[in-house]
Amino acid sequence: MPKQQVDLDRVFQALADATRRDMVQRLVGAPASVSALARPYAMSLPAVMQHLQVLEECGLVRSEKTGRVRTCRIEPAALRLAESWLAARRTDWEKHLDRLGDHLAADSATPADAPTSSAVPDGPTGSGHGKRT
Repeated sequence: MPKQQVDLDRVFQALADATRRDMVQRLVGAPASVSALARPYAMSLPAVMQHLQVLEECGLVRSEKTGRVRTCRIEPAALRLAESWLAARRTDWEKHLDRLGDHLAADSATPADAPTSSAVPDGPTGSGHGKRT
């Protein structure tokens, strides 16, 4: 498997957790210390550190320790990788939906009461499937 695919898989796996998504969202605004990131969660500091470790291992977050404070910041390259993959999928789906829209528009342009090749004639001169009086 190509390295870029492995990296992308790890990014999406990390973002699959709501707590980690929230941490990433908060770090997009500004770098923060681990204790500041941990504050809103009802979990232990070691549990928060495990979440941050997953984010660091996939490349979404980088941390550095200065004295007794560990500060985390977002790594834009990993976010760009996920964003470009999503943008390509969006483009593919938009093309598919445009083709579907064109197909539906062409179908609606055909009159509804026009006979089609699957219509069965009705009446005594037809195939005998209609009502006889």
